[in-house]
Amino acid sequence: MTIASPTTNSAADSAAAIDPRVERARRATRGFADEYDFAPRFHQTPGGALHYVDEGPRDGEVVLCVHGNPTWSFYYRRLIRAFAPDRRVIAPDHLGCGLSDKPQDWSYRLADHVANLESLALDLDLRRVHLIVHDWGGAIGCGVAGRHPDRFLSINASNTAAFPSTRIPARIDVCRWPLFGPLAIRGFNAFARAATVMAVEHKERMTPAVRAGYLAPYGNWRDRIATLRFVQDIPMSPRHESWPALQEVEAGLARLAHLPVNLFWGERDWCFTPEFRREWQRRFPQAETLTLDDAGHYALEDAHERILPWLAERLRCARP
Repeated sequence: MTIASPTTNSAADSAAAIDPRVERARRATRGFADEYDFAPRFHQTPGGALHYVDEGPRDGEVVLCVHGNPTWSFYYRRLIRAFAPDRRVIAPDHLGCGLSDKPQDWSYRLADHVANLESLALDLDLRRVHLIVHDWGGAIGCGVAGRHPDRFLSINASNTAAFPSTRIPARIDVCRWPLFGPLAIRGFNAFARAATVMAVEHKERMTPAVRAGYLAPYGNWRDRIATLRFVQDIPMSPRHESWPALQEVEAGLARLAHLPVNLFWGERDWCFTPEFRREWQRRFPQAETLTLDDAGHYALEDAHERILPWLAERLRCARP
């Protein structure tokens, strides 16, 4: 079930009375409304309400933007504005992230994140979809695309993976330690705070409003559950509970081989390094690639003015 925020004030007040999540979402974004001014919408999953942005014309092609950790749909705000005049742009917040519910007893496993996104895509009956993925969005988004390749027009990946890897930076690995991880991430919000510095190369772009946008959903111990669980859920060996789910995602990539693949990569990313880009290129030799030598993990912050025109042209030309 999907609940949308109407556009008129009286209708919006009525909707907020029916669904208080709409008003909570508006209150949560007041401090950076100039950066993020999209109508809140919600999709019900077994674990809770999934918030998503849905902008642009309802007919025609769809751009589905899937974020990672510790970001949320805020990361795609410029892309939404740039593409919504011509395409329907949908950007969900994973459960526990952004403006979505943050249940304390949900699994926060890869398989369940994939199931949530699949549920949203099928509920909205999304077809002719250009998938855009970043960070954890690679595994989650490609997990859905691999199950429904006939619904997708192209795969567009930035600083992400959808396959197993033995690479994990030490600064992330320590956050998986049983005592240190919860204290650092849930107690001090270290993961989200550090990302506002470590994930960008052009520090001047992390303005107070932008930084507030990234941090707003993660203001207390309870609300930081997903940022911790995502780190804990990185499957580094077959013994990990999410290893089979990641193997399923990887196997699904073969079903996407007929689609156009576009890569835009922040080359200074210390997490999803250029090694990950080269692995994507090995698996998809036909991929078109934009390398951004002065951009980091948050490539859309560092280089949106170069990425968006390039990506718009790739989507325009995409023919599976």
